[in-house]
Amino acid sequence: MTNRWVGIAVVAAFLLAPCAHAADQKDDGAETYRLLNLFGDVFERVRGNYVEETTDRELIEAAIVGMLTSLDPHSSYLNAKNFGEMQVQTRGEFGGLGIEVTMEGGLVKVVSPIDDTPAHRAGIEPGDLLTHLDGDPVLGLSLAEAVERMRGRVGTDIRVTVRRNGTEPFDVTITRAIIKIQSVRSRIEDKVGYIRITSFNEQTEDGLDNAMEDFKENLGDELQGVVLDLRNNPGGLLDQAVAVADAFLDQGEIVSTRSRKPEDTHRFNARPGDLARGLPVVVLINAGSASASEIVVGALQDHRRAIVLGTKSFGKGSVQTIVPLGNRGAIRLTTARYYTPSGRSIQAVGIDPDIQVQQARLESVDQPRLRREADLRGALDSDDSSDDDPDGPAQADGAPRADAAAQDYQLARALDLVRGLALFSTRVADSEG
Repeated sequence: MTNRWVGIAVVAAFLLAPCAHAADQKDDGAETYRLLNLFGDVFERVRGNYVEETTDRELIEAAIVGMLTSLDPHSSYLNAKNFGEMQVQTRGEFGGLGIEVTMEGGLVKVVSPIDDTPAHRAGIEPGDLLTHLDGDPVLGLSLAEAVERMRGRVGTDIRVTVRRNGTEPFDVTITRAIIKIQSVRSRIEDKVGYIRITSFNEQTEDGLDNAMEDFKENLGDELQGVVLDLRNNPGGLLDQAVAVADAFLDQGEIVSTRSRKPEDTHRFNARPGDLARGLPVVVLINAGSASASEIVVGALQDHRRAIVLGTKSFGKGSVQTIVPLGNRGAIRLTTARYYTPSGRSIQAVGIDPDIQVQQARLESVDQPRLRREADLRGALDSDDSSDDDPDGPAQADGAPRADAAAQDYQLARALDLVRGLALFSTRVADSEG
């Protein structure tokens, strides 16, 4: 008898639940219609009584911009023109100043200047706040509006007012240009391969493959390792970040994206094959390393495939989806957060490097020549019959590095680390053999 009543109670609960849910939906729908009526009332009042005549398009687009920018700094509306420019940008060529920006406290914040662009050459740095554009305050503008003002005809100048690290604001004049992004640059530093990725666009995976192939052709088995430089890399395409991480991993998860709905969770896994063949990898990051860069760093760090060196990254751990709106442009909507293989969310936290190294200037210091064993009266001769100058190794240790490394303290430390790891691995292999 007891079991029967339990059954009836359960059935009643299931019968009542849809009714309650339907009532909730009805109430929600009624409230939505009331709010839409409120919007319509305000729209008509502005349309009919604002001091200056406005178009319906201007009012509707402004309402959409306000709705999206109120969500987070990365959701935005792209009109048809801006949407077209964004599509060109992901292909690696566009017009502008060459900076990746976001909003902070109503001001435009520089995430990173792009290498070899007008902004980079003008000395714009990650973390700079742009307070005025051609003398007009940024405060009150949306991010899309500010970006629109920074764009313009190639060859024209814009004066930006910069606030940096709490110092007095100063003006910088930048000449707009066509921005052609070479996503991947590479060179050989002695026996170490150096790869600089400036952003993640459609060229990145192919550029990385070509760089690694070049290292193999020129060094073969003498390649000691790779330095992957992601400093001031503001991010870009998710699939390209996954491809770069996959290039150095044999297996395991690279990144997962988790949306509001559990069924929309996506996981990206590495395929077999490590382009560096297990050689040491050091990744350079700083506060300008954001988004897709942090996906790569988080994957290589969690799998202990690379040592991360530099300073804490930017901390953008959200995923934006571009939703086209026909010929009316598109919306960029934050739809997910991404997580590293160990389950870390980087949003607003960033990635801490394994080895903290601040950027600094290298400077040679003249050392007085100290007395050595060979200078002592009656010192025994070496059994080594070579005629090498005993001062040779000491001078070699103090010899200047390649120009690029000599001007870049973080890079110099990364190259030293790769060489040290390669030397250690060789000695371990020799001892085991």
